Amino acid sequence: MSEAAEQITSKRSPLHETHLRLGATMREQDGWLVPASYGDELFEYAAVREKGAGLIDLSPCARFHVSGTEAEQFLNGLITNDVKTLPENQWMLAAFPNVQGRLIASVRVGRLKDGFLIDTEAVTGQKVFQTIQRFTLAGDFHVAELTEQSALLSVQGKQAVEIVHNVLGEAAAKTPKRNLAKYEWQQHELTVWRATNTSEDGFDLVTRSDDAQALWEALIGKGARPVGYDAFEILRIEAGVPRYGVDVDETNVVSEALEEAVSYTKGCYIGQEIIARIKYRGHVAKKLIGIDFDRPIEVDQQAKLKSVDDKEIGRITSMTFSPHLGRTIGLGYVKYDYAAPETDVKVSSTAGDMAARVADLPFVRGSW
Repeated sequence: MSEAAEQITSKRSPLHETHLRLGATMREQDGWLVPASYGDELFEYAAVREKGAGLIDLSPCARFHVSGTEAEQFLNGLITNDVKTLPENQWMLAAFPNVQGRLIASVRVGRLKDGFLIDTEAVTGQKVFQTIQRFTLAGDFHVAELTEQSALLSVQGKQAVEIVHNVLGEAAAKTPKRNLAKYEWQQHELTVWRATNTSEDGFDLVTRSDDAQALWEALIGKGARPVGYDAFEILRIEAGVPRYGVDVDETNVVSEALEEAVSYTKGCYIGQEIIARIKYRGHVAKKLIGIDFDRPIEVDQQAKLKSVDDKEIGRITSMTFSPHLGRTIGLGYVKYDYAAPETDVKVSSTAGDMAARVADLPFVRGSW
């Protein structure tokens, strides 16, 4: 596709023009034009991982509000985690499975006084909306799509608390981890999620599209540095966060990659029988794990994983060089019997077989 055609067909964040003014190189991802880099990927990475804080435009992530007197009941029948146990102003990870227990989307669900906020990756947004919407005729259960009318800015890093305090005030900065709350900023409502997607402390700020540029500039003015998606990709692999369409998709049983998003005590939901049967009859056949090398190395995408005695046991899904660790790391799947941390494996690539080992996730345990 030509650059001109891409510009026409791809969606744009409310901050698109801001990124261009900052000199960002734009690229297409999941149907959106996103800032790949602002000129120095390692500088952007260091803003998050070292002593500062980075600012990432995650507006392409899909956002929904679910409400109604039967919202809790219906939502609980669609996702893997138990929203009945979720207190007001807290959030949890969950997944939408299909009837075979396979992953439609991973989501974050937060409970507020007026209902539930849900967000998911851009690539799975339409699936989530359609899955919820088709049940809304069955009772007092409503879903509103918020993506186009809002923006999501993520402040990540060791100075995130200080920057959010300076821009939004003490109450917002003191939002507890895994909580969310609404605050007023410049006479408009803003939602704060205390959350990480980098292993560093962080806040995800959801604001009106019309307020996005002012909020961005206020955060930059207090010391946050713009971070593009190339640096964010390194950070999310270091944090062990799987990406839909790359590390997970509808061929994966939910519990292969998102065990913490599953409640085994909540009762029935779509796909529950298969997910529960796998759990109580033993374990999943394969598991998402980290792959760790002892040095920088070039490896083919989707390279095969072998045991030390040459049995094929899995594959790599994501690879990157970790500046923090000084070596190549990756995410991938191995058969369950080889999933224990420190298990020696081989990576079969066009350059030959290379020694590696299974690593626990996340690779980097930052300030979160």
